[in-house]
Amino acid sequence: MNGTKRILMGLVLAVAVMAPHRTLATAPTVNNASGASNVLAVSAVLNGTLTSTGGVPTQVYVYWGETDGVTNIWNWGHVNNLGTNAVGTLSITVTNLVPNQKYYYRFYAKNSAGAAWASATTNFTTLTAAGPATINLRSCSTFAILAATTVTTTGGGTINGDVGLSPAGSQGIPPAQINGNIYNGGPIAAQAQLDLTSAYNDAAGRSLNRITLTDGENIGGLTLAPGLYWSASSLQITGDLTLDAGGDQNAVWIFQIGSTLTTAAGAPGAPGSQVILAGGAQAKNIFWQVGSSATLGTYSVFEGTIMAYTSITMGNYSIMDGRALAQNGAVTYNGSSGSLPSWPAAPIFTDISRTTTNPVTVVLSTTPNFLLTLQTSPGLSPSNWTTIATNTPITSSCTFTDNTIMATVTQRFYRAFITPY
Repeated sequence: MNGTKRILMGLVLAVAVMAPHRTLATAPTVNNASGASNVLAVSAVLNGTLTSTGGVPTQVYVYWGETDGVTNIWNWGHVNNLGTNAVGTLSITVTNLVPNQKYYYRFYAKNSAGAAWASATTNFTTLTAAGPATINLRSCSTFAILAATTVTTTGGGTINGDVGLSPAGSQGIPPAQINGNIYNGGPIAAQAQLDLTSAYNDAAGRSLNRITLTDGENIGGLTLAPGLYWSASSLQITGDLTLDAGGDQNAVWIFQIGSTLTTAAGAPGAPGSQVILAGGAQAKNIFWQVGSSATLGTYSVFEGTIMAYTSITMGNYSIMDGRALAQNGAVTYNGSSGSLPSWPAAPIFTDISRTTTNPVTVVLSTTPNFLLTLQTSPGLSPSNWTTIATNTPITSSCTFTDNTIMATVTQRFYRAFITPY
C-alpha cells in the first residue's frame, strides 16, 4: 500500500514538472501622435507608433482619405498595409494627393488576441501647388483646327478661328462655316505645325508635381485643382468634370494622356459629358496632350486645347471652346461650334515719345501672333486715319517709329487694333 502511494505521488510530480509555462497574448496598441511630415503639394509621410504588439505578431494598417472615417474601415477612402511590425515607429509615404486639400489618417493594428485603432484621427493639409506654366502655342494659337492629312465635316456649325492643313490636302469644311482664315498648305500652316510640335513636346515633357491618374480612369464627376495630370494610357470623361481655379484666372491645367481621350455621348439638352469651369478657370489655360487620338462624343461640351499626336474627331452637335490641333493625322469636325478659347485683348499704348523734331516712337502692349494695325491722324475725324504699320508680333511688346511727322506738326493722334481672324 505505501509503495503504491509513493509511485502515484511520483507520477503527479512528474506531470507537474513537465507542464509548459504560458503567457496570454493581449490586443496591440498603436497611435499616430507623431503626425504627418514632409507634407508637399501631392505627397506626405504618415507617421505613428506601434506601442505594443501584445506579445504576438501584429499586422499594421493605415487608413486615410479626404474625410474622417473614425473607426469604420468602410468609411475611409484608402488603406495601406504596412505588414507585420515590431514595437516602434511607423511611417509610410502616400502620393497622388490633391494640392491644398485637407486629409485625415488613423493607424489600425491587429493580432490573434484582438485589434485596436489609434485613439484619435490625425489630419494635415497639402501645400498649394505652384501650378504649371502655360504652354506657348506660338503661331498655332490662332487656329481652331489644324491637321496634317485631311479636314472633313458632314455639316457641322460655325468655326470661329483659322483652319489649317499642312502639307496641303483635302480641306472639306465649306468656307461659309469658317469665321477665320483658311490655310491649305503654304508657309503659315507649315509654321503652325512646327509650333504645334514644340507645344506638344513641351506639354509631354513636364513632370514637376505631376499627379498620376489611373489608366483608363473616368474623370467625370471629379473636381480638379490646377495642376499637371498624367495617365499612362487613356482617359474618359463621362458626366461632369469640374476644373476649379480657386479664384486664380491664370491657373493652368495640363493633362498628359499616353493614348486616347474619349468623352461620352449624350442627347439634346443632356450632354453625356461636359467640362465645367469654376473659380475663374479659363479655357485658354487648359491643355490636353494626347498620345494618339481624341474623340468627343455627340452633344458633349468640351473646354481647352487638344494637341493630338494623330487625329481628333468631334461628334455631331459637340461643342468645343478651344482648339483641335492634330500633328500627324486628320480632324473631323461635325460639332455645333468650335471657337478659340478667348478673343485677344485690345492693344494698349504704353509710351509715345518724340525726342527730335520729326520721328515719333510708339510703344504698344498687344497679344502675340495676331495681326496688329497702327494708324495715325492729325485729328479725330473718322475719315482722316492713315495706316502706317501692320505687323504680326511674336512678343507682347511692340515698338514703331513714325517718320511721317513734319516739323510743323504739333499734334498727332494714334490708334491701334487687332484683327482676330
